[in-house]
Amino acid sequence: MPAVLEHKPSWIRGRWPGGARYDEVVAVLREDSLHTVCQEAHCPNIGECFNRGTATFMILGDVCTRACGFCAVTSGRPGAVDWDEPSRLAASVERMRLRYVVITSVNRDDLADGGASVFAACIREIRRRTSAAVEVLVPDFEGDWRALETVLEAAPSVLNHNIETVPRLYPRVRHRARYERSIELIRRAADAGAVAKSGIMLGLGEERGEVSRVLRDLRGAGCELLTIGQYLRPSAKHLPVERYVPPAEFDEIGREARTLGFAQVASGPMVRSSYRADEQAAAAGLAVAGLHRGGDGYSSSSSSSSASSSASSSASA
Repeated sequence: MPAVLEHKPSWIRGRWPGGARYDEVVAVLREDSLHTVCQEAHCPNIGECFNRGTATFMILGDVCTRACGFCAVTSGRPGAVDWDEPSRLAASVERMRLRYVVITSVNRDDLADGGASVFAACIREIRRRTSAAVEVLVPDFEGDWRALETVLEAAPSVLNHNIETVPRLYPRVRHRARYERSIELIRRAADAGAVAKSGIMLGLGEERGEVSRVLRDLRGAGCELLTIGQYLRPSAKHLPVERYVPPAEFDEIGREARTLGFAQVASGPMVRSSYRADEQAAAAGLAVAGLHRGGDGYSSSSSSSSASSSASSSASA
């Protein structure tokens, strides 16, 4: 295994968490007993996003049934499902005056539907209480397509499932996932009429040609929105960073993706799967509820407190 790259290059910089708005968001999350992937996955953008008044909510607890080599979320045996969570989540969205919400989860392979019914309940409860657009970042449900249908029937504004890495690295990076299964999930979501989104991390040992193949596979499956970011090692127990990809290379890969026909591509070292997700969906010009076209392009129909999503470190495997 390659040596750990401890020294980060100058282009890997996150804002130090803090500030009045940051404290306010943390307080709301604590009071409503909610988790965010921003906190659980040690996202480097948490300071920026919380100070914008935004967060990516993580439902179904904070313990994952998988132990992916890249992810900082705790793995083990999860607790019982909290069926009041959809109501509390919707209340928080209403309280924070959000107009674009991102919901993700830990993997819950211990549940018959992988938690799909809770995703659906969250979407419906948020829609009942607010006018917010809802993006979901879902796990693979172990290939249970009825579970996926349960989520799709709740009509999320965007259905995101991260491909994470290239097929060759799956045994090491996502050992309980299957590349073909994730591509099929994206295909089924797109075929059902959902706005499909995915993301990939660079710096885990992938080769350039392998990245190009993933881009083609995702676009061929109907993926419209794409995020490409640098893998950052959460701790010494996680997979090492094999290479810090320079910004110019991210730009090059982003251009390649756009030529394939993706509606919108966010590519850069600090990009995460839900980073400014509202702006990405709006910039793509897609028919996403809660977004409208402003005089100088697409913008979020948010309150002054800002209504975008935060960044995540790809918690859903």
